[in-house]
Amino acid sequence: MNGLTNKIALVTGGSRGLGRNTALRLARNGADIILTYRSKKQEGEAVVAEIEQLGRKAVLLPLDVADTKQLGQFSEAVAEALQKTWGRKNFDFLVNNAGVGITSPFAQTSEEAFDSLMNIHFRGTFFLTQQMLPLLADGGRIINTSTGLTRFATPGYSAYASMKGAMEVLTKYLAKELGSRGITANIVAPGVVETDFTSASFERPGVKDFLASQTALGRVGQPDDISGVVVFLCSDEGRWVNAQRLEASGGMFL
Repeated sequence: MNGLTNKIALVTGGSRGLGRNTALRLARNGADIILTYRSKKQEGEAVVAEIEQLGRKAVLLPLDVADTKQLGQFSEAVAEALQKTWGRKNFDFLVNNAGVGITSPFAQTSEEAFDSLMNIHFRGTFFLTQQMLPLLADGGRIINTSTGLTRFATPGYSAYASMKGAMEVLTKYLAKELGSRGITANIVAPGVVETDFTSASFERPGVKDFLASQTALGRVGQPDDISGVVVFLCSDEGRWVNAQRLEASGGMFL
């Protein structure tokens, strides 16, 4: 399947977890990839190698989404990569995936933890998307990342889920304001997915079995369960889906 041939996707946080899986899934469907990493350069280079083995082109760029002062420099690096690698001035899909997980009860959440989550999951993503607009092709797609935790409440995630809730609202505004350019904006909300992001939680006895029991399909999610939704939104088949929150949780906590 090569439905995304001649398309270029920018995937933030593409060196690990869902970002890595999404980048590879897009590449398998024909897209070339620009992926970013914050600190795990070797892991990012390994993803680039995998993408190239699939016969696609890939470029790895450093990016700390939380540091908005470097976004101008990052934009220049993206523009340079597009021209050098593809002879193009724009890319087609912006997948805002980069994130961290910080959990604490509401009463114990520190300003430092709050600010970190805000800067990465909302403020940084807001201004990164703004910075990328001149490089995003007309008719392109923006896919943001939320969480099932904006629908159901689990203690310890008040700050994290609040930032994702803000992203859900922003997604609607992006769709409204960028519609004149033919750009769609949607947000994917995973449930619990088995990645390095959740590995620490799954090490606790009984956690995985409990979460599986609370999911209609009887298991926890796998990365392919999420990346397939992203590929759909990038595909021609997803062209009329806009301003939507798509929860991919297997039916958690119904």
